[in-house]
Amino acid sequence: MISSSIKIELSTMPTQPGVYQFLNKENKIIYIGKAKNLKKRVSSYFRGTISSRKTKNLVKNIAEIKHVVVNSESDALLLENTLIKKFQPKYNILLRDDKTYPWIVIKNEAFPRVLTTRRVEKDGSEYFGPFTNYKTVRTIMGIFSNLYSLRTCSFDLSSKNIENKKYKVCLEFHIGNCLGGCEGKQTEDNYQIYISNIRDFLKGKISSSINYFKNEMNIASENLNFEKAQRAKEKIDLLNNYQSKSTVVDSKLKSIDVFSIISDATHAYVNYLQVAYGRVVRFDNIEIKKKLDESDKEILLMSILNLRDKFSSKNKMVIANVDFDNILDIKFINPKTGDNKKILNLSLRNATQFKLEKLKQIQIVDPERHSSRIMNQMKSDLRLNENPVHIECFDNSNIQGSNPVASCIVFKNAKPSKKDYRLFNIKTVDGPDDYASMEEVVFRRYKRILNEKSHLPNLIVIDGGKGQLSSSIKALKKLNLDKKIAILGIAKRLEEIFYPNDPVPLYLNKKSETLKVIQQMRNEAHRFAISFHRKKRSKQALSSTFDSIPGIGEKTKIQLLKKFKSLKKINEISDELLIKEIGISKTKKLRAFLNSKN
Repeated sequence: MISSSIKIELSTMPTQPGVYQFLNKENKIIYIGKAKNLKKRVSSYFRGTISSRKTKNLVKNIAEIKHVVVNSESDALLLENTLIKKFQPKYNILLRDDKTYPWIVIKNEAFPRVLTTRRVEKDGSEYFGPFTNYKTVRTIMGIFSNLYSLRTCSFDLSSKNIENKKYKVCLEFHIGNCLGGCEGKQTEDNYQIYISNIRDFLKGKISSSINYFKNEMNIASENLNFEKAQRAKEKIDLLNNYQSKSTVVDSKLKSIDVFSIISDATHAYVNYLQVAYGRVVRFDNIEIKKKLDESDKEILLMSILNLRDKFSSKNKMVIANVDFDNILDIKFINPKTGDNKKILNLSLRNATQFKLEKLKQIQIVDPERHSSRIMNQMKSDLRLNENPVHIECFDNSNIQGSNPVASCIVFKNAKPSKKDYRLFNIKTVDGPDDYASMEEVVFRRYKRILNEKSHLPNLIVIDGGKGQLSSSIKALKKLNLDKKIAILGIAKRLEEIFYPNDPVPLYLNKKSETLKVIQQMRNEAHRFAISFHRKKRSKQALSSTFDSIPGIGEKTKIQLLKKFKSLKKINEISDELLIKEIGISKTKKLRAFLNSKN
């Protein structure tokens, strides 16, 4: 039996790639897995078709699910590998041989070797990676061997040993794979040009190598050494055709904490990523309820201190999406470009996803809090003095002034209150005059509310621009309500929000919940008004048709309108039913008239 909390978690889980953790009642991680589609993969554990006894036992012990979103399947694979080794969950296969993913290393030595390794050591060497598969590493190492004459021996090529002629060139020199640095046939400065280009290549800066070989090709051409120029051109083509399938991160980006925060009027959502050797090794998300309208900076600083203490982090560098002064010997960075910015963007993605999941869960389990949060957000976005608990929205509908009608729809606690919807026939306006029609309807609506001593709304929304808004304000002024009720207009074309006595409209974010609620109200008012207008036109058309039928009087007309609603339905019913309703004589006259029109 799946608990209600896990059901809600499954329903709100993202469909993006990532890593998930199953925790038991003691809050201990019992399983870590990766997924191309988190929602699809995690949901599969809770289907009734599972036959494996071990899997059933795993599912039975799941009390909580955590997950983190990553950029790709490869990133999920690397993160899963790291977390399994760190936490060694009960239900995961543990690789005791300590094998890991490959890195490319530039050794810290004279005439540095460029090698592959599966172990990162603190030996002063430069490590690049990790790579998700060894095929990519072989491809890159093959490119290096084709581009540069690198040594492969393990000799100590110190200047002293070279001067003392301790070593002799080997076969690699004679076949052209090495330039003989061991005998001083190549200087270390010349060799370091290769290493510099390789370093840039591994950081994604292939242009350095291309420019080097272009220069070599041009010099060879000027010296009429066309064979050497051709070899340089082939190397340039090799570099241009190379496309790396793996994002290579400089392993100097180790020992970094990454924090990001996003918030609304009532809550803040913080994501924490701990990065080591270019990899995420730990993550957490927290939701914080605001008590005294604290700023994002205050909340994030508190969260940074608590999370670093919780995970015993001693990292000296913190990346965050808020600017901080350096404190507690910690260097704070709010990057704008580069690898640091990419890591921060990943954190922000996880914070955003965490917020969306929380809001969906709240909507299911605590609808009152959901409504309250939306109203708080609307109060902030629309610059209101109070939460818009009760909102009313007006719209007009007519075709060239015929059958003018209007609608008033009501939202309470950010939800439609359909029993309070009202429709209006325009009584005092002749012709298509939206402004005058709006003034009439608003005046009639609130005059009646005052007479009945009913509750006034906190906010009035007018479907239209400045003209409709001004007309509505005139009506409120007549009733001395213009200072008591907040009012705004929304223009359809650019979704501009207009306020009284303010020529500059407000533009809300297209994805904001406030704009979505206003649009929902506007569309609902429009639908309600259009529906009423169509019914009125249809009824008028039917009524005028009956007026021209000889032998059919007012009483019979009303009887048929009340019973059958439309000419279409009257055409479809049998003569027996009509005779039963209005008699044989009137039925014959009605049929004769309708047949003459067909």
